[in-house]
Amino acid sequence: MSNATLIESFLDMMSAERGASVNTIAAYRRDLLDFAGRTDMKRAARDDVRKYLAGLTKAGVAASSQARKLSALRQFFGFLYTEGIRKDDPTSAVDAPKRARPLPKVLTRDDIEALIGAAREQDGPEGVRLLCMVEMLYAAGLRVSELAGLPLASARSKDGFIIVRGKGRKERLAPLNPSARDAITAYLDVRVRFLPKDGQSKFLFPSRSADGFLTRRRVHQMLKELALKANIDPEKLSPHVLRHAFATHLVEGGADLRSVQTLLGHADIATTQIYTHVASDRLTSVLESAHPLSRKRRT
Repeated sequence: MSNATLIESFLDMMSAERGASVNTIAAYRRDLLDFAGRTDMKRAARDDVRKYLAGLTKAGVAASSQARKLSALRQFFGFLYTEGIRKDDPTSAVDAPKRARPLPKVLTRDDIEALIGAAREQDGPEGVRLLCMVEMLYAAGLRVSELAGLPLASARSKDGFIIVRGKGRKERLAPLNPSARDAITAYLDVRVRFLPKDGQSKFLFPSRSADGFLTRRRVHQMLKELALKANIDPEKLSPHVLRHAFATHLVEGGADLRSVQTLLGHADIATTQIYTHVASDRLTSVLESAHPLSRKRRT
């Protein structure tokens, strides 16, 4: 059987038995034909698979694309083995390329000060609300969905903490610094201006929208507008970037990872560990630019 015949038999199985979509079938066909153009599928060995992946790396193909292609090959050769067409699977013991985890965008402390300063300069209730949102996002490392869905009762805590319901409806305590608490107090005095027509809302940040509270999209828009006023690239700012800044600045300040994990509401500490890389990269840059021996070596 030719490579093309083998591939079509596999794709027929994927469609008939596993209900693969048209787009999925097309993607498998492209990936399998790419490999088939280099070797005989019935005789391909483990080294052929490894050389194929090495060639993709040399060509600059992203690790995520390589992993997808390898996944297609695994399923294809698994099919050939099950059908008795091959007595082995050449993809066994072949490791998928490691995907480089992108480091999050980070705001400096000066950026944060500029944002808060720009928010303070905004007039009227909208400015008071915006300052409150920025202070809370940065002070507690909130996700935008957590901020938008905060109940009014959470802001009336007198112990300096708010209860946040995060992913998986898990609750955690988020501390607020004095600046954030002052911003909340000021906002509560003008909150009535944002209530719906019936004057009732259980949310801290009510809205006259169908949801009854500020949408995530609207929060994004407000921060982009604020970034321009603070002379910060709007592409550099989002609610999640403020969350990253919260975590990174904590790590830079000496906070231990377990504490940061708890404050962020991460289920797995591996998710939190990325901030050690961000902080170490920043500290290395500072060292290279400021240390006398580093400066001497460059001259």
